[in-house]
Amino acid sequence: MSKLRRQLSANTLNTVETKSLLDIKSRTGNLYESIAIISKRANQINIVIKEELHNKLEEFASHTDSLEEIHENKEQIEISKAYEKMPNPAILATQEFLEEKIYHRKNDDDLFR
Repeated sequence: MSKLRRQLSANTLNTVETKSLLDIKSRTGNLYESIAIISKRANQINIVIKEELHNKLEEFASHTDSLEEIHENKEQIEISKAYEKMPNPAILATQEFLEEKIYHRKNDDDLFR
């Protein structure tokens, strides 16, 4: 299991829970800015997970048919199922944001001020 999967799945439920908008807003003072930070982190997590899954499944790619292919397909299915059971990147990013594990800063050149 990769470091990312251990870190992200350690104490995160795979279900969506209602979060207080006031808690989300309190981190930056602006709800929309907080949501933008969460969405950027969710995209980062998603990219890493996709790359990791692709690399693991690429190991099983073969251009020849053999009896071992059935066994390899079972392993592929197990890997895919494990990734499907992982929490959604948006849930992970929201939890990280609320636990103040995400570093973010405001640029002086922001057009939204």
